[in-house]
Amino acid sequence: MKALHFITHGGPEVLRYGDVPEPVPGPRQVRVRVRACAVNHLDVWVRRGWPGLDLSMPHWGGSDIAGVVDSVGSEVTQWRVGDRVVANPGWCPVEDEFTLRGEHSMSPQYRILGEQVPGGFAEYALVPAGNLAAMPDSLDFPEAAAPLVVTITAWRMLIHRAGLRAGESVLIVGAGGGVNTMAVQIARLAGATVYVVAGGPEKARKAEELGADYVIDRSLRDWDKEMLKLTRRRGVDVVVDNVGAATLPTSMKVAARGGRIVIVGNTSGPLAELDLRYIFSKQIQLIGSTLGNHQDFLEVLALLWKGKLRPVIDRVMPLSRGREALQRIEHGDPFGKIVLVP
Repeated sequence: MKALHFITHGGPEVLRYGDVPEPVPGPRQVRVRVRACAVNHLDVWVRRGWPGLDLSMPHWGGSDIAGVVDSVGSEVTQWRVGDRVVANPGWCPVEDEFTLRGEHSMSPQYRILGEQVPGGFAEYALVPAGNLAAMPDSLDFPEAAAPLVVTITAWRMLIHRAGLRAGESVLIVGAGGGVNTMAVQIARLAGATVYVVAGGPEKARKAEELGADYVIDRSLRDWDKEMLKLTRRRGVDVVVDNVGAATLPTSMKVAARGGRIVIVGNTSGPLAELDLRYIFSKQIQLIGSTLGNHQDFLEVLALLWKGKLRPVIDRVMPLSRGREALQRIEHGDPFGKIVLVP
């Protein structure tokens, strides 16, 4: 089969579109014919590699899978060939203290499609049978694939980790990323006032269309000063900061007393310098979050399938142009998700 794969870590130049061995499902696995798979920053990080990431090569990314059941393992009874499905990208193959309390993504054994195991940047993908869910006939495959990872991530970080409540305020640092486009919608759905920092007038306009109450174009003004002005120097209850080194010190300035800063990424780099005085004097919480459990997956699917949350798609591209798609993600160009179609 064809896959967008690599055999060594590195820059975009290591990616190849070509033949790899076709996977065979194990007893409790389903082989899905991939019809669409969205691109995430995770795919860039996995391609680059990091200490401790030990992959079998060739490897290919892709965590957001929508497709059709192609074959099933010997112990699979709930799925049939031809079923239209989407995949929960995360699971824990062992039972431990974290899975017993429903916190699968905290387990050191947690696995993500496209990270520790091959994902959906291929014609076929292997998925644990319990990770699949049916997709509505009314949706096309790119619409179903695009919001999976980012919506699960945004839902868990805002609702479960940050404990966002109606009447609170949220600042989302960055408008264009997939997680942030869903965070705007989820925060609105939760009854919060939503502030967004956008990089340019076009992204600012699109953030307003998604439902942001206030949008600050950082190319025109200092967003920390503008935020304090808009909130009468109070700051906001929750800050979503997935940029990292370049923005976290400023995010701490605009967090309200008792505020929470939730982090699910570090697109500008993992090492940040912090002024600890903000943490203890304002009693700020720094909260980490990663994807979510199967219940989070089912909850966001219910909202997506009912149209209460909508996928934001920048463009759909053929898998053969996947290297170009990942470069666009790496440079921060898209607003919403890029979806690859085999």
